[in-house]
Amino acid sequence: MQEKRDNFYATYFNKDTVLKLSRWSGILAWVLLVVLSFFALNSFLQFLFQYSSGVFFQKGISVFDLIGYFTPYPQQFAPGIIYFFGLKFIENALLILLDMEESTRRATREK
Repeated sequence: MQEKRDNFYATYFNKDTVLKLSRWSGILAWVLLVVLSFFALNSFLQFLFQYSSGVFFQKGISVFDLIGYFTPYPQQFAPGIIYFFGLKFIENALLILLDMEESTRRATREK
C-alpha cells in the first residue's frame, strides 16, 4: 500500500524550521565553546607569563594567597561550558519533541 506523503505540518511547528533551528543550535554551541575557551585560555596564559616574570610575587606571601591567584581562571571556562550544554540540550530537546509528534501522528494514522 502506497501512502501519500504530504508536507508535515505539526500542531505547533513546522518540521523543516525545527530541524534548521536544532542544527543551528548545535553549531552555535560548538562555536561559543571554542570562542569562550580561546578567550579564557588566552587570559590564563597571560597570567602565567606575568606570574613567571615575578609581577605577582610579594614578600611574605602565603600559600593561600598564591592559590587565590589561580582560582579565577578555571571559573572563566564555566560560561562556555554552561552555554555549550544548554544549547546542546535545546538541540536534542527539539529533536525529541519532533520525533514524539511524528510518532503520535504515525500511531493515529495506523488505527
